Amino acid sequence: MRTSSKALVAATFAALSFAAAAPAFADEAAPPSDITVTGGATIASQYRFRGVAQSDNKPVVQGTFTIAHKSGFYVSTWASSASAGNSPINIGGTEIDVYGGYTHGIGSTGFTIDGGLYGYIYPGATAGNLWEVYGSLAKTLGPVSAKVGANFAPAQKVFNYNFTSTHRSNLYVYGELGGAIPGTPLSIHSHLAHTGGGFDLPKPFFDYNVGITAKYKNLALDASVVGTNMTRSDVASSGLCSGAGSPTAVDVCSNSFYRTTKPVGVVSLTASF
Repeated sequence: MRTSSKALVAATFAALSFAAAAPAFADEAAPPSDITVTGGATIASQYRFRGVAQSDNKPVVQGTFTIAHKSGFYVSTWASSASAGNSPINIGGTEIDVYGGYTHGIGSTGFTIDGGLYGYIYPGATAGNLWEVYGSLAKTLGPVSAKVGANFAPAQKVFNYNFTSTHRSNLYVYGELGGAIPGTPLSIHSHLAHTGGGFDLPKPFFDYNVGITAKYKNLALDASVVGTNMTRSDVASSGLCSGAGSPTAVDVCSNSFYRTTKPVGVVSLTASF
């Protein structure tokens, strides 16, 4: 049923009258909540996961939502549009991540621990669903922050799907360094990591990104260089394109896969709440 404009005016007037009649309630400060809710929405020129394109080098939309308790426990979800169809990496058009864990400072040391379980869900390519255990240690010193961490994926069905590696688990280790530029709305960030195990594609590899972020109120504009150390010859010799057919088809396939791993510039704009 559509509400009339008169009804809306009456409801608004009633609400304002109630507020004016009860100033004591307005003056009372609400006690701080034990639970905080945060989130955000992002548009990006492409989606790279651990240096590898997940959107066929095309623009994406992404969103995230987190509920955290003051004790340090939290649950989050994150989603992104993704590649599908004839893309070298077909994850069904959508990725939905669900994860939860615990984070807390270690006394007065300035160190913060974080750990939990992370699930990756691909509604359009369910054979790729997987989960990991993650943990990290971070420290901030003035405007500079540093972090080291690892994600471990134990044996599961995903390692039987579309990979050339014979490993049935995977370890991802990384380090990050960044910080704000004093007196400016700018901050820099960097990330270097290594993948080894069931996700060797086409070999154990490094990925990296380095970039700069400009913030204004709840908006963040980021420009980064993202890539891996995989080369075109690595892909060609990996067996990923062994079923492509003729040598020409193998070359086309190899070039297509290499396009998803080579260094690129990525630009994104995020609105947070």
